[in-house]
Amino acid sequence: MSLERLRAYRRTLLSEELRTSYWRRLLQARRDLLNVPEAGADLDLLRDTLTEQRSAGRQAMLSLHPDTAMPILPQLPDLWASEVGSPAVVDGRGLSARLASAESVLSSYREALHRRLDRATADLVARYHEDPRLCLTALPPLD
Repeated sequence: MSLERLRAYRRTLLSEELRTSYWRRLLQARRDLLNVPEAGADLDLLRDTLTEQRSAGRQAMLSLHPDTAMPILPQLPDLWASEVGSPAVVDGRGLSARLASAESVLSSYREALHRRLDRATADLVARYHEDPRLCLTALPPLD
């Protein structure tokens, strides 16, 4: 793999890791909300904020599925917005289990991304160690 391609590959892995971590944190927060006893208006406001449909931002996180190895979890937006008591969700136990399952898939995928990222970084460092001048090619040219 050329140096340019290795750098691009590493950037792609970093971007994918950020997307995966973002969804994982959302699922964890959603599950945490299910486990908190009602605490009044503050919890209601937080729940409303976290379950609000913001399709432009959250859908963008899923837009690269066909081009990457990210696990296919098409239910993430619906799972995220599910409310206990809705026709689709009778109680919080089933929703919590579905959230935990999706989180587990994302965690496994994230671990695999970290292994790939570590290998790419090690290869990059080895190349820089072999020829330190290669580090300078990452900088934008001076005009």
